[in-house]
Amino acid sequence: MVRHHDKYASPFDRKGRWIGLVFTIFIHVGLLFVSFRAGLKYIYPPPEELGILMEFEQDEPKPVQVTTGTEPRAQEADPENDIRLVQRSEAPVQGIAENRGVETTVGTEGDVEVPEPPRPKPINKKALFTSAKNKQDTLAQQVAEEVSDALRAGHSQGNTEVGGVEGAPSAKLAGRTVMGNLPLPDYGVEASGKVVVRIKVDQYGKVTDAIPGAQGTTVQDATLWEAAKKAALEARFNISQSAPIIQEGTITYVFTLR
Repeated sequence: MVRHHDKYASPFDRKGRWIGLVFTIFIHVGLLFVSFRAGLKYIYPPPEELGILMEFEQDEPKPVQVTTGTEPRAQEADPENDIRLVQRSEAPVQGIAENRGVETTVGTEGDVEVPEPPRPKPINKKALFTSAKNKQDTLAQQVAEEVSDALRAGHSQGNTEVGGVEGAPSAKLAGRTVMGNLPLPDYGVEASGKVVVRIKVDQYGKVTDAIPGAQGTTVQDATLWEAAKKAALEARFNISQSAPIIQEGTITYVFTLR
C-alpha cells in the first residue's frame, strides 16, 4: 500500500520523507547518548556517602593547679639533748601615764563581810551602892553576867570555840565562826562519854566530811559515833575566801546519861 502510494508521489515528497526519517533517527541516537552519559551509568561498588563536617568551637578547659607539699613530720626525739624552751618576746606597752590604784588591805577577819560584834552592856552605876533591901553585891553579879555573855556560843578568839559548858558541843576551826548553834546529836542509848569528830570545811562554811574517833574520844560506842557524825555534817561556819579550800578542824560532843 505504501509502495502504491510512493508510486504516485512526487519526487519532492519522497526526498522530504527520507530527510525526516534520518533526522528522527539522529535525534533518538542523540537522546540515547545523552541519557547514558547523564544518569544511566551504574557505578560498582557504590561510592561512600559524604557528609558535611561542622566544627563547633569550645572553650579550652582551665588547667587545675595542684600544689604539692610535704607532710609535716615531728622531729625525732633525742634523749641525749636537753629540751630548750623558747618564749615569744613581746614589746613592752608604753603607756602615757602611770597606772595608780587604791591600795587594798585584807583585814584580820578575811574578805567576808563580818557582822558588827555586840556592844558591851553599860555598867549600872547605881549598882555601885549597896541597896538597903538587897545586901548582895549587884556589881559583882553584873560583871559575872558580862563574862558569861562573852563566853557564849559563837565567840571566837584565835580558834573558834563554841560552848565550853559541860554537855554542850564545842568546835575548833582556826579563824572561822559557827553560824548559829551547833546541831545536837540524836541518840537513844544509855551511854556517856566524849566523841571528837574531825571535820573538813570548805570556803563556803559547809562541812564536807566528818570522821568520829579523833584524839580525845573517850567512848567507843558505834551508835554515839554515828550520831556525832550526822550532827557534825549539819554544822555551818562563816564564808571566808581567804581560808584554805579545805580546812580541817574538830567538833567535840559530850554524851551524858539520860
